[in-house]
Amino acid sequence: MQVKDKIVIITGAGSGIGKATAIHFAKYGATVVVSDINLEKAKEVAAEIVTNGGKSLPIKANVAKFEEVENLIKQTVVDFGKLDVLVNNAGIGPSFLRTHESTLRDWNRVIAVNQTGVYYGMKVALAQFLEQGYGNIVNIASLAGLKASPNNISYSASKFAVVGMTKSAAMEYATKNIRVNAVCPGYTESALLNQLLSAKPEMDAILKSVIPMKRYGKAAEIAEAVVWLASDNTKFITGQTITLDGGTSL
Repeated sequence: MQVKDKIVIITGAGSGIGKATAIHFAKYGATVVVSDINLEKAKEVAAEIVTNGGKSLPIKANVAKFEEVENLIKQTVVDFGKLDVLVNNAGIGPSFLRTHESTLRDWNRVIAVNQTGVYYGMKVALAQFLEQGYGNIVNIASLAGLKASPNNISYSASKFAVVGMTKSAAMEYATKNIRVNAVCPGYTESALLNQLLSAKPEMDAILKSVIPMKRYGKAAEIAEAVVWLASDNTKFITGQTITLDGGTSL
């Protein structure tokens, strides 16, 4: 993977796919800004990267607050002189209710993080990329942003939006040496999946029955795709959604 010496910000990097992605970037020689709303988790991931010979800096940021996203990117540029890659990974899950039973609080909370938070990151990063003449964004969407996902209205809406924003921005900045892509994980071992299975243990067998590979994805497998899209190995790829779902969408 050609990401050596790149400066990379990953939001929601304190656990799950974000943590795995941070570790993978560092393994291939990138400097990783580990951002999370939980600073202690961010520090733990950054420390693990440094212990293993990598370069990392933890920064706290709530992606639902524009000023914190702005500060995250500004601080990164001040400290390292540039920003090569932004991975918009921070996200939260829904309450698994049918649409008419869903709450306004759930809708507003999920949209604020999963959709508006991605917009904030893209807006600020793109301005920086235009100034420096290049850049790369990888958004973490979901299979729920490509196909129907019942009992999931807020999460589904937010992930469909991420796919749309990815494609729109990719077209806008294709001539500016700026690429924007997304990955769409299926059911992956993560805090969100654990949340679902804790609430409804019977879903474990049901979910695996619809996955042709009969297993969940691993965070490290998603991370490999993210690093690949962010690397110089994929210079002619933009506006794409890479689906990693063990065949579920088939």
